[in-house]
Amino acid sequence: MPANPRAALIGTGPQLLRPESTTVTETLSAVPAVVRDVYATVQARDPHEPEFQQAVHEVLESIAPVLEAHPEFVDGGIVERLVEPERQILFRVPWIDDRGRLQVSRGFRVQFSSVLGPYKGGLRFHPSVNLSIIKFLGFEQIFKNALTGQGIGGAKGGSDFDPHGRSDAEIMRFCQSFMNELYRHLGEHTDVPAGDIGVGAREIGYLFGQYRKITNRHESGMFTGKGVQWGGAEVRTEATGYGAVFFAQEMLAMRGASLEGARVAVSGSGNVAIYAIKKAWQLGATPVTASDSSGYVVDEAGIDVDLLRDIKERERSRISEYAARRPTARFVEGSRPWQVPVDIAIPSATQNELGEGDARTLIANGVRAVAEGANMPSTPGAVAAFQAADVLFGPGKAANAGGVATSALEMSQNAARQRWSFDDSETKLRAIMKAVHDAAFDAAARYGRPGDYVVGANSAGFERVAHAMLAQGVI
Repeated sequence: MPANPRAALIGTGPQLLRPESTTVTETLSAVPAVVRDVYATVQARDPHEPEFQQAVHEVLESIAPVLEAHPEFVDGGIVERLVEPERQILFRVPWIDDRGRLQVSRGFRVQFSSVLGPYKGGLRFHPSVNLSIIKFLGFEQIFKNALTGQGIGGAKGGSDFDPHGRSDAEIMRFCQSFMNELYRHLGEHTDVPAGDIGVGAREIGYLFGQYRKITNRHESGMFTGKGVQWGGAEVRTEATGYGAVFFAQEMLAMRGASLEGARVAVSGSGNVAIYAIKKAWQLGATPVTASDSSGYVVDEAGIDVDLLRDIKERERSRISEYAARRPTARFVEGSRPWQVPVDIAIPSATQNELGEGDARTLIANGVRAVAEGANMPSTPGAVAAFQAADVLFGPGKAANAGGVATSALEMSQNAARQRWSFDDSETKLRAIMKAVHDAAFDAAARYGRPGDYVVGANSAGFERVAHAMLAQGVI
């Protein structure tokens, strides 16, 4: 018998996900009629929201066994209610640039589910932001937050404002205008935002400062990701990247393997990527890539985390600058790092960055495990390819749950007026990520899909939300 009894359950099993060329009708043909009906409704209501439709499709096909085992979820209309946000907030954000010109951006906050606790989810500032992306992120957040067991609901928000190349003064004016509208929908018992792409410590400081000014309350628990000096939690900056590596470590342990000596490809160069790289080093692996929208670098000596942080966080320069300063590195323009031979891949940039062709290249080069540091970075075809090849695959809603889990820990510290040490916080994060892994693993086995973390994560998160929805009535 294996040292870890769960290890005996590892297997590929039948695959629900199909390559991109397969139609939605085919992939949902074997699921309960309610699932097909709900998805058809989403398509009809939201025809111009492909990212949201993709996220809904992935969850719906995964939870078919749950619905068959729990007819009360079907009778209670759980799925019909879950795919419709509790509240969608769209608003104008006017601000003045440094040349005195008026600019108008669009703001969003989609509050999807508060059944387990106050809405919780980040804010993303990026020109690609639209309602479809915010809804897909908010929908994913429901199940991710449920998996953490921390008593938080699901939401997401942001703006099509691009902070890249803007001065601190411009970013401050934008954040203040953004908060002038959003503040009325927030609160430590209502909705607690955090950062995401384009929203780091600088932006969170400006947003929180304006909220405090408008409300005349120093309500620390209404925003997470704050500076440690003024209410933030240790490890929050590192949490998503650390957590993704911890999740990869847990998956590998199921097969008696570890990160020791492994080559790791990481995409992105923001917080998630930087701290995934750092933790991979600490656990004995060699991370060899990082990227941004201009291309990627491969460093056969291993990525120098301090140099990467200087270039991307302090100087806000392009990733090519890393190769210019590092003799062992080279820059590949206009491409992604998935052709580099590695044992572990941690996509940590953005949605749908890793396609089916990328997955097949990674598989051919011997990849053993993939842990998603970003939200839905792998396309359905990529996921299907990994699973068919028996590559361990940790979906974002499980693998990157460390960020929001640590945000919940920050909320707890704020409520109790306490501060935990870095070591204590990392120990708690490590325990949470193990619990997330085990919940997903056990749910997959319970529903006949051993080793399928996609089915497991969706099923475990859905169960927790569905039971609470039934208990609280039709609201």
